Amino acid sequence: MDTHRDEEAREHDQLEADDGDPTVTYRPVPTRPDAAPGEARVAGRFRYALTVERGPRAGLTYVLGDGETLAGRSDDVDIFLGDVTVSRHHVRFTVDAAGLRVEDVGSTNGTYVNLVRVDDTRLKPGDEVIIGKYHLIVVVGDE
Repeated sequence: MDTHRDEEAREHDQLEADDGDPTVTYRPVPTRPDAAPGEARVAGRFRYALTVERGPRAGLTYVLGDGETLAGRSDDVDIFLGDVTVSRHHVRFTVDAAGLRVEDVGSTNGTYVNLVRVDDTRLKPGDEVIIGKYHLIVVVGDE
């Protein structure tokens, strides 16, 4: 008897019951055990990602590719954050040779990094980015 598989099935059933939509399921991504203290690291071949720590869709991870990634609640953004506390075009994340940067693109409610309102700043692993009700943690992968 595979108890791990039974546990996964129970978790899946619970997510379906909570959401009411069996097509949308996700599981929180644990921080890697070999991460240094204070370092947010998850398994995967990418440089940076954002994990929703609190708010709608907690546990969901968005992998950021090189270049720009726009987040907001419009249909034409790369990361859809569906809540009225988020502007249609809220922030732009940029991954380049220097690392990861976040830029508020004129949002109504502002963008916060580690509880400080910012317009444009560099991010590092473990930083918390607050966009409306979404609390996102910057994580790094294996790349």
